[in-house]
Amino acid sequence: MPISIPRLRSWFAVIAVATVLLVVGFYSYARYRVHRALKDIPAKLGVEIQQSTDHFSLSKSEGGHTLFTIKASKAIQYKQGGRAQLKEVSIIVYGRRSERFDQIYGSSFEYDPQTGTVSANGDVMIDLQANGDAAQHPDQSTPKELKNPIHLKTSGLVFNQKTGVAHTDQALEFRVPQASGSAVGATYDSKENMLTLHSNVIMETPGDQGSTLHAKSAVVTRDPQKISMETVSVAQRGAKFDANKVDVLVREDNTIDKIIATGNVRMRREAENGFSLTSPNAELTMGQKNLVTAAQFTGGVQFDGTGKNAATGTAGRMNLEFMANNRVKVVHALDNVHFQQLPGSGKEKGAGELTAPALDLYTRGGRAIDRAETRGASTIVLQQSSATHAGDRTSIVADHFRADFGKDNKLSAVHGDRNARIVFSTAGEPDKVSTSEELIAQFAPGGGIASLTQRGHFDFQQAASGKSPAQHATADRATYTPDSESLALAGEPRIVDGGMTITAQQIRVNRRSGDAFAQGDVKTTYSELKPQPNGALLATGDPIHVTAKNMNAQRQSGIARYTGGARLWQGPNIVDSPAIEFDRTQRSLTAQGQTAQPVSSVFVQVDKAGKATPVVVTAAKLTYLDTDRRARFSGGVVARGQDATISADQVDIILVAANAVKNSSATGPAQLQQIVAGAHVIIQQTGRRATGEKLVYTAADGRFVLTGGPPLITDPERGTIKGDSLTFYSRDDRVIVESEGAQRTVTHTKINQ
Repeated sequence: MPISIPRLRSWFAVIAVATVLLVVGFYSYARYRVHRALKDIPAKLGVEIQQSTDHFSLSKSEGGHTLFTIKASKAIQYKQGGRAQLKEVSIIVYGRRSERFDQIYGSSFEYDPQTGTVSANGDVMIDLQANGDAAQHPDQSTPKELKNPIHLKTSGLVFNQKTGVAHTDQALEFRVPQASGSAVGATYDSKENMLTLHSNVIMETPGDQGSTLHAKSAVVTRDPQKISMETVSVAQRGAKFDANKVDVLVREDNTIDKIIATGNVRMRREAENGFSLTSPNAELTMGQKNLVTAAQFTGGVQFDGTGKNAATGTAGRMNLEFMANNRVKVVHALDNVHFQQLPGSGKEKGAGELTAPALDLYTRGGRAIDRAETRGASTIVLQQSSATHAGDRTSIVADHFRADFGKDNKLSAVHGDRNARIVFSTAGEPDKVSTSEELIAQFAPGGGIASLTQRGHFDFQQAASGKSPAQHATADRATYTPDSESLALAGEPRIVDGGMTITAQQIRVNRRSGDAFAQGDVKTTYSELKPQPNGALLATGDPIHVTAKNMNAQRQSGIARYTGGARLWQGPNIVDSPAIEFDRTQRSLTAQGQTAQPVSSVFVQVDKAGKATPVVVTAAKLTYLDTDRRARFSGGVVARGQDATISADQVDIILVAANAVKNSSATGPAQLQQIVAGAHVIIQQTGRRATGEKLVYTAADGRFVLTGGPPLITDPERGTIKGDSLTFYSRDDRVIVESEGAQRTVTHTKINQ
């Protein structure tokens, strides 16, 4: 929460200075003692005789303690009405326990016994000072040191001894080492021990951080010892405090105990990056030297920030703890805390939002935010507003959050533990939901999440939408990087994407596209497959499995590329290759081999008697589309069967449709129907070798038709056979030779099988 800690501390200090209003209470107490002394003056001087006395002195004692002394350079008593006048008066008030050393002085005082009033003619000066040495010197003791006396000045004061009320309509001025102030009009009720400042109460503190306090009126009472001010406003350089009412509770030693503000309490800083804090009630607890030790805001707190710190927030109440230097140590926001960071004007224009039962904010030396911790299940919502991600929302939930702050109160990391949950929301798409035991969010220096890590039983789910199937991922830990929108899984990761399941040592998924990248012991299983009766190699409804070291799967196209010792199989049909690209939508594949690791696959051929024998084909490359039932091998192709070995630059293996297989070979590899080979064809059989440019082999009758080159059959014992077309069989020694339209049959000794 971007609260200006130094400013907040300054405001509390300004309110604390309001204690100077207590001086009026001491002043009234002194006036009461003066009245008691002046009431006896006529009797002492004699009311029937006009008399003038120089160096007048009078004291009042009670219980062995001097209450006050009055000294005047001259005292004059008049016959008319018995009025008495004192000149150049100095009064010292000690108090009943000698705890005071208050001095009151003025040039002229007058007492009228008929009306019972004591009036000051001209200005009255008052110095109020507590006497800390009273215990050592209880009687008329003068303090060894006058510490921070309070100076007052007023005029036109009238005190009525019958009612016990003192009143003035004139201005009242006061001054202390830290501040000075004034008010207009005052009434003191000695019976009620209450002083009222009628209007225009003003107090000012000097210096660059000086402040000015305005109050409509103020009331000072002694039991309890309290100062109450109405319509209070405190202005400081760039800052302001307002409240309908402020009560200052004062201890016996004249230090402030508490400051209570009620009604539209508001603190605000007026600056480019300012803020305001409002609540119905606020209470400050004061320690020694009138320093704030704690503060409470209750009744519903509202926070608003402007500029780069644009934000708004609410809480039921807010408690603040202070350090010895009057700086805020901890801020406790309680009861349904809601904080929202609004889009700013900088590069990071996203908005953030926090909801928690309670939030504790700790400062670093009272100058900057160190960390923040939530209590109870809390939610953080991050709102994107960039062109590519406008409207995207990320909601983060946990039972406890800890947020760490770096320089300039910038959020650097957030750690959440217990029942962590993240919800990614994009308009028009199902929510992406992940859960874990804990999460850690690292923030970039310029703002925004740099990475988001979840640890402990990570689980990710996204419901199906339109043509996109549901997604489900599990792992021990996962890290999401917003810049690349990638989710990296580790610790036995597993992803189920519709009918595709992926396991590996590490898996990375692009959150927006759904593309997956896997490394280490990759295994993919494609399930939920419908049988394709017209297919062959991948025709059944059984799962298709692929293993490899690495995988790159495109979710939209359904194409996955596997590298590093890849193997694909469905039932008994197997393809081994260094790299395999598989299209699960088309049920097609492309396998790419190397010189040392060619593509390898196994088929079966079935003779008329139903006998099945394997045919192993290796090559540099294989392409296959199941609906065509044609496996095209290219680049150094070698097909090894029981009766012959065929090599060529390119070989097409044409397979029997799955619905046409009627014998036991249906439980084995796909059944070979025909082989079509081209370019540098070589056929090796026991006892003979054939070469040509094109070969068509039919598995049902074991027939080879060789053309181009021209074709040639060589028998080391019986010579060479040539022709435009040579037809021979794997199960006998017949060779049919065709040349320029003529046909003849050559029979050799039967070939050894």
